[in-house]
Amino acid sequence: MSQSVLKIHPNDTVLVALKDLEPGEIVHWEDTTLTVTEAIPAKHKLTLADSLPGGAVSMYGVRVGTLKHAIRAGGRLTTFNVQHATDSYQIATTTSPDLHQNWAAPDVSHLQARTFMGYHRADGRVGTANYWLVIPLVFCENRNIQVLQEALVHDLGYARRHSYTEHTNQLIELVRAGKTVEQILDTHFSATGGSTATPHGPQQLFPNVDGVKFLIHDGGCGGTRQDAQALCGLLAGYITHPNVAGATILSLGCQNAQVAMLQDEIAKRSPNDPRPLYILEQQSIGTEVTLMEQALRQTFAGLMQANACVRQPAPLSKLCVGLECGGSDGFSGISANPVLGQVSDRLVALGGTVILSEFPELCGVEQELCDRCVQPELAGRFQSLMRTYAQRAEAAGSGFDMNPSPGNIRDGLITDAMKSAGAARKGGSSPVVDVLDYPELVRKPGLNLLCTPGNDVESTTAEVGSGATLVLFTTGLGTPTGNPIAPVVKVASNTALANRMPDIIDINTGTIIDGQETIEAVAERLLDYMIRVASGETDVAAVRHGQDDFIPWKRGVSL
Repeated sequence: MSQSVLKIHPNDTVLVALKDLEPGEIVHWEDTTLTVTEAIPAKHKLTLADSLPGGAVSMYGVRVGTLKHAIRAGGRLTTFNVQHATDSYQIATTTSPDLHQNWAAPDVSHLQARTFMGYHRADGRVGTANYWLVIPLVFCENRNIQVLQEALVHDLGYARRHSYTEHTNQLIELVRAGKTVEQILDTHFSATGGSTATPHGPQQLFPNVDGVKFLIHDGGCGGTRQDAQALCGLLAGYITHPNVAGATILSLGCQNAQVAMLQDEIAKRSPNDPRPLYILEQQSIGTEVTLMEQALRQTFAGLMQANACVRQPAPLSKLCVGLECGGSDGFSGISANPVLGQVSDRLVALGGTVILSEFPELCGVEQELCDRCVQPELAGRFQSLMRTYAQRAEAAGSGFDMNPSPGNIRDGLITDAMKSAGAARKGGSSPVVDVLDYPELVRKPGLNLLCTPGNDVESTTAEVGSGATLVLFTTGLGTPTGNPIAPVVKVASNTALANRMPDIIDINTGTIIDGQETIEAVAERLLDYMIRVASGETDVAAVRHGQDDFIPWKRGVSL
């Protein structure tokens, strides 16, 4: 891509600046020639024609805003002159039964024989990892969970976090030596901080177990009974997840999230699940020492059983991939997100499963997604979830229009609809086979829509709880988000980010913006990387850093 600007869809009223544009600069797109009227930073948009207040702003072929003030051709779109706006949508009364057959699926013949090395579970699903979970059923048990974490993680060789104790020790010695504040601030460390991770190898006691993970949260009591039910559903999704071998559960005893409630949610997702599950209730057991001793014994027994599971070949149709974004920028919708869309379409064509979530960031593309639903009933459920979510946000004095963060706006995403139109490209073009409410389990291969907030950690937590065994996460500004049990592949939308934060980025799609690669080529490169990650051949950055983000969504307003 050698142009300085890009028009994404033939019906768009704006161009995207691919580099910084100066006042008076002449830009060309096909038969259009424009003179830039003001400085326009890369990732921002300029108008194609003189426009009056009330005029529609279109990107990706949909309405993403309305003009508040007149703009001359070649002028920059800003929050001053554009406000969020979308077109209305409706559900088709009929849906073609041949939608699957009519979908122009990509050619995946070269991928049919590809496999990944995964952990096969009794319910037929295949995991990309093999973890043991330790979970509090209520926040009152968080301290006990942390005690278990201290007792287990380091000595078993699962510590992943970087240690900066050498830095601290150097600073202690400088303070003792009487150095001034200015000297402390100018200190150059002699060490860079090393990882405390113990490599996998023959010395590890449980070589087939990828780690012990601790899902600390602040729920389980207080709040509403619905909060407790949703939390139990989410935790059940993790306990029965293909990437999980079993779990140790600590319950206090008197909380809203009762053990029976959790067991019911587990049974909904995986009846007669053979994986070991140890549940300990502190109010019944008594002292902390007795509780900890039992928990340690049972966890070690579980780890011995988990270690018996080994990786075996599995077709790519067994992959369940979550599609996520966070810290998006004006390039996300033209590089990273369409790459994910092509990967999504390839997986669906192979019989795999894909999850698209973040409903506040599907605002403005509802009609397209409704039209892609294989049944009118699914479109109706999607419409209902979207409108209920929007109404709750408005009742709380907010709204989808308040979704773009300051970072989004600074880097070119000035309305929620503009952000959404680019974010939806992660879902490719395949039919929507199911629409799910949080925290339901994904059961159908193909593209699934899952109702979650736009908050990237809450949404990633939800996608994994619904069954995603690997998450593809696009970012334009950079975010370290990870997950305790599923590898989160961080995909940069621009080369500057990939170069600035190489410690958290796994794949760079900025080569598309730079004109070095096509979307198709990067999609193939990403798919190859995913297979290596799913096979345990390489760790993503979030796993290397021990970035175990886990935030359950309380069904209030979170954009």
